[in-house]
Amino acid sequence: MKHIVLIPAYQPDEALLRLVLTMRLYGLTVIVVDDGSGEDYARVFRSCGEHAVILRHTENRGKGAALKTGLAHIQKEIPAPYAVVTADADGQHAPEDILRVITAAEDAPGALMLGSRAMRGRVPLRSRLGNAITRAVFRLSTGAAVYDTQTGLRAFTDESTDWMLQIPGERYEYEMNVLLQWAKEQRPITELEIETIYQNGNQSSHFRTVRDSYRIYKEILLFSGASFISFLVDYGLFCLLRLLGGALAFSNVTARFVSAILNYQLNRRAVFRSQESAAKSALRYTALAALILAANTLILKALAALGLPAMAAKLLTEALLFAVSWLVQRKWVFRSAEPEEMENPIADREEAAA
Repeated sequence: MKHIVLIPAYQPDEALLRLVLTMRLYGLTVIVVDDGSGEDYARVFRSCGEHAVILRHTENRGKGAALKTGLAHIQKEIPAPYAVVTADADGQHAPEDILRVITAAEDAPGALMLGSRAMRGRVPLRSRLGNAITRAVFRLSTGAAVYDTQTGLRAFTDESTDWMLQIPGERYEYEMNVLLQWAKEQRPITELEIETIYQNGNQSSHFRTVRDSYRIYKEILLFSGASFISFLVDYGLFCLLRLLGGALAFSNVTARFVSAILNYQLNRRAVFRSQESAAKSALRYTALAALILAANTLILKALAALGLPAMAAKLLTEALLFAVSWLVQRKWVFRSAEPEEMENPIADREEAAA
């Protein structure tokens, strides 16, 4: 099986050339994507061009776009079978680890192999905290445990190339989207521990903390915003009805019904941007809303029975059910497509063989 290393590069230094030369010594085919680095970096790419295929973007389009450009080239120009490993251009991945990860991927067709950093030693605080937060968000949204969600060292075989090209995202969010979709479809994800390397405190990274963090976390941020707006409507109406003398259960059910309609529309149109018919997602959302409502009312009554004031009990109940609602909506209510509806090269091949 042919081994290919795909390296997206934006304004690289000599570390890129060293990586290219080492990968060629290991016998790998090397493909480098110049993501609009500009003329000041042309010399580095010319040096690499003697040992690798160089693909170019005329302007910076982002890491996700660069990876897709490389994958499209591989799909068109290199016949299967092959394994692809993606690696960063700044020397953050040891060549021996790159080889280990792609070799492991060859032995596990259809799986996503991750080079997972243990985050030991002198790791920049920004990187340590960012990985911990992303790990928690990923576990919450998918139920899958992945230690290093931000690693750029990933490998897979040719069965997954076309599927990878369909994942949305042009910049750093693309790598998170791949993990989210991979976990959503319950495709196997395996982690191999690799050396943790940060050159000069990771100063070579082009990750823009605020902008790129938003791209990665925007779904949960939008969901949180929609939930907060719906909560304000729910809580405000609940308080109003209680002040007007409404019974606890009546006030809670009425407020929840009104806010649920608003929340459904916000999540369908702005958060998950579901392309599925409204009838299908509305039916699933109604089922979820009924279960959440039942749980909401039971928890609310239990907290009130313990002596907690009704309005404080309402706040605590909403916080408890927030994570459950997000997870179920993402994985079930507003799912982009059923797994069997997604194009699956592995299943197609097995069906053809049968």
